[in-house]
Amino acid sequence: MKIAYVITRSDSIGGAHVHLLDLASSARERGHEVTVFAGGDGPFFAELSARGIPARSLANMVRPIRPTKDLQCYFELRKELAALKPDLVALHSSKAGWIGRVCARRLGLPVVFTAHGWAFTEGVPAKERTVYRIAERLASPLADKIITVSEYDRQLALRLGVAPAEKLVTIHNGSPDVPPDLLARPEQEPPKLIMVARFEAPKDHALLLHALAALEDLAWTIEFVGDGPLKAPAEELSARLGIKERVQFSGTRRDIPERLATAQAFVLTSNWEGFPLTIVEAMRAGLPVVASRVGGVAEAVDDGRTGFTVPPGDAGALADRLRAIIQDASLRREMGRSARRRYDAEFTLSRMVERTLEVYRETVRRTRARRVS
Repeated sequence: MKIAYVITRSDSIGGAHVHLLDLASSARERGHEVTVFAGGDGPFFAELSARGIPARSLANMVRPIRPTKDLQCYFELRKELAALKPDLVALHSSKAGWIGRVCARRLGLPVVFTAHGWAFTEGVPAKERTVYRIAERLASPLADKIITVSEYDRQLALRLGVAPAEKLVTIHNGSPDVPPDLLARPEQEPPKLIMVARFEAPKDHALLLHALAALEDLAWTIEFVGDGPLKAPAEELSARLGIKERVQFSGTRRDIPERLATAQAFVLTSNWEGFPLTIVEAMRAGLPVVASRVGGVAEAVDDGRTGFTVPPGDAGALADRLRAIIQDASLRREMGRSARRRYDAEFTLSRMVERTLEVYRETVRRTRARRVS
């Protein structure tokens, strides 16, 4: 099968980009022909090159809504897909999903859109939710299948009438395994917490810093991995709260498995989410997880067994759960073991890839059957 992957531009490698990299690599290993189209250049293209994945840059694919650029991108992508003649177009992220669906339909190509968390989910500002909900309702008939990375997102799309049930399928994110020497030891003291996330919406680093400031009586440190426009304000806040010496801002890192292996617990505070890949990576490392109960987070974190989930924006509840994790090494050890078992059972890369490729194969089969009939 010849697959064309399309994703919106990003100046960093986010969860959707990691998902696509792992999926495209695995598809190639299974004998499929893969080409990736994305906006711009930068680290994402460097990683594609390192993995030997053919890729082409789309000059007009940008993240913000820009009607002139978006129209130019439509013609640019349509020309590329017409020349490539793929068996299937697989789209990732909102902008690529919208433009790509129009292109694929105009060319008569089977198309599957993967939604990495809806832009109209709870927590997103109301005006933006309305705009994106209408946009997705208009675009959904153009897709043969829509993959949501959480059941929460599938149910949200059904409840809001974005797409019919027969078009929607949930496939949780998966992640490739790590060698045994990159498994964490959560029982070690004193515990180091870690959060891996961009410093931008929808994440809430400030909430975590306020919660930690209430735990000055305990022995802990935290490492923040990631960059973004809200990093400097977070650094200033840690100083104002008097916890600067216990907080490490590591910036963008390419050694995430190694960083996770040095930690004793993983934290992710968010205002909204789809199904965070970083939580899967933390569970893979055998870390207990404390995370905001938004989007599909509760489908990954088994509250009370593999970690804790807390209401978004609730610094008090977050501090209470962090106190339990920080104080009890045996609790961290048992939750970490349960998290690793859950990863093995539910969130391996091979499980995600096989389920996704089956959706691709079925979509191509149905399209060919319709043409024959």
